[in-house]
Amino acid sequence: MSHVQLTAKHRPQTFAQVAGQEEIRAILSRAAAQDRVAAAYLFSGTRGVGKTTLARIFAKALNCETAPTEEPCNKCHHCRQITIGSAPDVAEIDGASNRGIEQARRLKEDVGYAPLECRYKVIIIDEAHMLTKEAFNALLKTMEEPPPRVTFIMATTEPHKFPATIISRSQHYVFKMLSQAGLQNHLERILELEGREYEPAATALLARRAAGSVRDGMSLLEQVLTISDQALRLEDVRRTLGLAGGELFQRLIQAMREQDCLAVHDVLGDLLRQGLDLGFFLRELAGLWRNLFLLRQVGDKALPLLELPEEEGGAWLGVAADLSPTYIHAAWQITLEAQRKVLTSLEPAQALEMLLLNLTYLPSLVPLDGAFSNEPPQAGPADRGTPPRQSWRERSQQPPRSHSETIQGPSEVDQPARAPKPASPPPSPPSPPVGPSSKPPAKAETIKGPTAGTRPSAVEGSEQQLGLDGGYPPPAPASVAAQNVHEPGPQLDPAMETMNGTLSPSSPKTADLASSASLGSPVRTLEGFLAHYDRLCRTDQARYPKLRQIEYAMTEQALTLHCRHSIQYDMLSDPNKLRILEDVAQEYFGRPIQVELVPPQNGGQSQGSSSTPAPAPDKHPLVAEFVEQFKAKVFSVEPRQTH
Repeated sequence: MSHVQLTAKHRPQTFAQVAGQEEIRAILSRAAAQDRVAAAYLFSGTRGVGKTTLARIFAKALNCETAPTEEPCNKCHHCRQITIGSAPDVAEIDGASNRGIEQARRLKEDVGYAPLECRYKVIIIDEAHMLTKEAFNALLKTMEEPPPRVTFIMATTEPHKFPATIISRSQHYVFKMLSQAGLQNHLERILELEGREYEPAATALLARRAAGSVRDGMSLLEQVLTISDQALRLEDVRRTLGLAGGELFQRLIQAMREQDCLAVHDVLGDLLRQGLDLGFFLRELAGLWRNLFLLRQVGDKALPLLELPEEEGGAWLGVAADLSPTYIHAAWQITLEAQRKVLTSLEPAQALEMLLLNLTYLPSLVPLDGAFSNEPPQAGPADRGTPPRQSWRERSQQPPRSHSETIQGPSEVDQPARAPKPASPPPSPPSPPVGPSSKPPAKAETIKGPTAGTRPSAVEGSEQQLGLDGGYPPPAPASVAAQNVHEPGPQLDPAMETMNGTLSPSSPKTADLASSASLGSPVRTLEGFLAHYDRLCRTDQARYPKLRQIEYAMTEQALTLHCRHSIQYDMLSDPNKLRILEDVAQEYFGRPIQVELVPPQNGGQSQGSSSTPAPAPDKHPLVAEFVEQFKAKVFSVEPRQTH
């Protein structure tokens, strides 16, 4: 007589015999007793938790000769047929091998016939997520409104692959994994039915290894029973399944406490020589850190939560007392994060060795006390001279600085820490005399807007600024506008600045300006104004318009801007923009400055290019090439309508 596996020999035949799933069992039993059957059911959950078993029991309860009933009798003709799988009205279909639309159409035709012998025609589709989209669509209408006395039961481990239209037409029940205690009780009941003695520690280890799956637990139990005599012992379970024992974990933790690299290497060597399961070893190691953390924080009150023998729990309680909670918590987190990396590594042994060594020397590699402390880190010697860097929001909320704290160049928040300035500035060297007989400067200070069709170039003495259609430099803090407030300086003569913004060295007031500069007074020039304005643009690019692509002229009381195209003119003609420009100019020069806008000439072209007419569109080289390549012909050229 052939051997019958434990999973088939002890498969539950009634709702009461099913391990776990109490809520689902109660719902299905009541539905069978009240004869309130849905059109379709969807059973989802991990492997080996009773989906197909409950589907068969439910089919027997619906078709039992004593129906409607809460439990099948398992004695009548229909119950016995369903148990052995020969009932004509209960079809169990494998979704992996019957996944096409043709099988779905045949099933749809068979469903149309009334049951031959039973009360209900039950269609059980196992691994239903393997059905194709077309097969699901073919069953949509049938599952929503099936013929009388027909119901569908679909079992799957991947419910996310189901179309939403199928889930909405079904009663969805999610099967839970069994707890370790529940699975251990189920295995012990099977051993009692088999007449085998057992050690509770052995069944507990099997239940922990099965990870909530009844079928996995039954398969592991049968594997161990093949080499054991009559009793199930813990040593047999570890030797057969390749599981590490408590003695190995005690050696490992002791080596980590002493930071003994050789001892850790010996433990890893024993682990690899015995061929132990690395995945289960990592699971057990993570569980060990969890137990140590609970013992360290709660003490002996955590022993009932660990599901460990009393002696073993007491031993780990003493180990937890010698370790800091910071180290246990960090080791627990590192172990959890490294499980998948170790198992998927090309060198699992080396990856596991690196993990164990990292856990061993963790206090030396990472300053755990400082890393996990709530106190702010202490500043090092190199950080004490540099103020902490503030965000732009914090800097924008600071009050404006006084004149003694203002700067002429880039904002001081962007500069490195400097030594404190002396109380009184050193005397500046005397400046050379400036007059008609003196030589002109080597390079005149010229600021000129770009010509048409060219990109703006860098201006000497200021930062590079792009035009309206270009990029922007990195934004500066918002408080730069408040930091660059200057006191009124010497006034400029209108003759000094022309249409192109050129400083004339022969101006009558050039000598006065030079002498005032030698005395330390700030010289208010158009170049300085533009550099000051550029810094303000970086604080809020949407607020401050760009001026580098605009031709301008400076007089005593007005700043005239000649716009090159309509985009510039439309932007600057905004009253808010004009007010901002006038405020900044008054702030810099120390006197009211009126900003005047000159609209673009000749349809938005610059003055320098107004004399050159634009080529006709049909004569453009690109248009000519297009006409030649495609043998086309230009019939008319009309201007584009703008709204």
